[in-house]
Amino acid sequence: MNFRRKKRFEAEVATSSLNDIMFFLLLFFLIISTLANPSVIKVLLPKSTPSQGVVKQQVNLTITKDKEYYLEDKLIVPVDLENAISKLVKDKPDMSIVLRMDATLTIQDLVDVLATGTKLKIRIVMATQPISG
Repeated sequence: MNFRRKKRFEAEVATSSLNDIMFFLLLFFLIISTLANPSVIKVLLPKSTPSQGVVKQQVNLTITKDKEYYLEDKLIVPVDLENAISKLVKDKPDMSIVLRMDATLTIQDLVDVLATGTKLKIRIVMATQPISG
């Protein structure tokens, strides 16, 4: 008598629903990645009433409350600010700088940046938050 099975049991993984799951994950991450802005530097801006628009060609200069200087999302040393700005705008004479400076910094920090802009003959516009209420 032969009691052996003629067919061996083989383990299988059902992969038919994996395609749907992968498609939904891909769709989810594509939607989330378009909503996220990875180059955001959080700064508490001072408040003011809206007065004028911003020029089209602009360079962003952000100064955090820890006095870290970011020129176009690139960390720079405050001593090299003048050189970095002059390299960035040397071919664009009508360029303006949008200054995003934390509201807790001193006036002297603002004056130092404005003096650098005056020395290089570059227009500096300070970004503010609108007053709500």
